[in-house]
Amino acid sequence: MSGRVVDICEVGPRDGLQNEKRIVSVEEKLRFIALLTQAGFREIEATSFVSPKWVPQLADAEEVLPRAIAAHPATLFSVLVPNEKGLERALACGARKVSVFTAASEGFARKNINATVAESIARFEPVVRRAHEAGVPVRGYVSCVVACPYDGAIAPSAVADTCARLAAIGVDELDLGDTIGAGTPETIAHVLDACARVRPIDEIVLHLHDTHGRAVDCARRALELGVRRFDGSAAGIGGCPYAPGARGNVATEALVELCESLGYSTSIDRTALGVAARFIAGVLAAPGAPDSSAAERTG
Repeated sequence: MSGRVVDICEVGPRDGLQNEKRIVSVEEKLRFIALLTQAGFREIEATSFVSPKWVPQLADAEEVLPRAIAAHPATLFSVLVPNEKGLERALACGARKVSVFTAASEGFARKNINATVAESIARFEPVVRRAHEAGVPVRGYVSCVVACPYDGAIAPSAVADTCARLAAIGVDELDLGDTIGAGTPETIAHVLDACARVRPIDEIVLHLHDTHGRAVDCARRALELGVRRFDGSAAGIGGCPYAPGARGNVATEALVELCESLGYSTSIDRTALGVAARFIAGVLAAPGAPDSSAAERTG
């Protein structure tokens, strides 16, 4: 990837919807995805194959993913899987990229996935092996890379250690999540410096939350340091149910505006992205919609 090109993965259909009370219909999800493809995203995180018991919002994964792939074969749709069973479901639906999720914080790992960090990574080892046998790359999410709602501040060395463990089991991509939006440009720089010893900084993905309004400043600093890959959620929707106060991924529109203002190319059509953002915001704001109080266990 050129040094002046930034790759943004749109995570709204999965991470954006996972914690919404409004149950979004299959047709609405597919319309949202279609609008995002029109905006030019190379990769869209489409859904999750976590148990519907924990994810009623995404219980329709077996219907959404195959239809999205059939309608938009040129787009890479990634999906979240918690274990081998989730992987098998995803592969049966034609998944071409999957993600596993752990944390740099022991407290968050226990709350989020009911395992220690070491136990979670051991659980993912056969998932990574089986995915690779099927020719499917694996992204590894690392939550709470700056701070944890249960353990407090997280040392950058702990983040790098979790990344190294994921790399050791063969994860192809490392995605660093500031899950509660605690990051500042300085703390993000420290985390990136530590993790760049595991993977080159331009291969690391940064997943920011805008809880305290600092996500764009953190992204600007990351760009200065060489990060060229980010996650964004159209209209800033989404959050994590096991991270109090974490609601609100950084808006993809803000990331695209930042990158282009600094002379980077994203290949995203900002007008089309605005249409997608307004559509999903309208869906979620619609009165009288069915909802669910349950939420997904993810990073």
